Amino acid sequence: MGVTPGRIRWSRHEEARVVAEYETLKIETREGADWLSLDRPDSLNTVNKRMLAELHDYLDTLPARNDIRVIVLRGTGPLFCAGLDLGDQTAIDESGAQPDGYAMLTDQREYSQLTIKMRRIPQPVVALVRGAAVGLGFSLAAAADIRIASETARFNAAFIKIGFSGGDCGSAYLLPRLVGSSVARELLMTGRFCNAARALQIGLVSEVVADDELEVAGESMVADLLFTGPTGLRLTKDLLNASESGMSLEEVIAMEDRNQVYCALTGEPLEGLRAFKEKRAPRYPSFRAP
Repeated sequence: MGVTPGRIRWSRHEEARVVAEYETLKIETREGADWLSLDRPDSLNTVNKRMLAELHDYLDTLPARNDIRVIVLRGTGPLFCAGLDLGDQTAIDESGAQPDGYAMLTDQREYSQLTIKMRRIPQPVVALVRGAAVGLGFSLAAAADIRIASETARFNAAFIKIGFSGGDCGSAYLLPRLVGSSVARELLMTGRFCNAARALQIGLVSEVVADDELEVAGESMVADLLFTGPTGLRLTKDLLNASESGMSLEEVIAMEDRNQVYCALTGEPLEGLRAFKEKRAPRYPSFRAP
């Protein structure tokens, strides 16, 4: 499905811009951060083919966006994302016709590529999870770099309960790294729900706040991320991704050493030190405001 690239228009707030062209996404730009909302509240923010295409279109723009340093991912309304729109899937055909395995695999990879793109983009992704994050919604939350949950958040790898494998869209890779092998196996093999309190206990989320404080918590996290050096932040995401992929201690340290030298060559640490001494916010020259 072709997607017209989103166009920018000014919102009523001078400090924000919103992308107007997407049908299933809302994107608001606030001072160097894009707030990306899955916007199908009447369908529980489930991902249909249109939203899938629009997510790919949006994610594909981000590697070249030096003006956008952080992505905030959330759902419109009382929940994050209830997974796939099951009425829009080639994998579920009740007509009795012989399934086309090649077409099903092609479709499956369109969804799983979302996880890869979220991990590859240079911007850290902060997921704000209110209500249910189920199936693909669970995988999207797990693919984020940082997760903050409201007290009503509930996570569920639903695939195993409807006849599919428990792992989907990278969850079998990401979840053991987030919560450990034993808990990951429990969640993926049983499809049990994990509430916000347990998610915090097992390390799935960094923070749990009241529902009406979720956006404020997101703003605080974004502010801390934007306070960092642009180059250093991007290289840190690359470093952590590489480290989690099985690099040795020596390989990680070598990458750390190269990153520190590269950051020094940008001049950003000099500005950071000046700002620290002058007790002000840093003004990094390589950051181009939107």
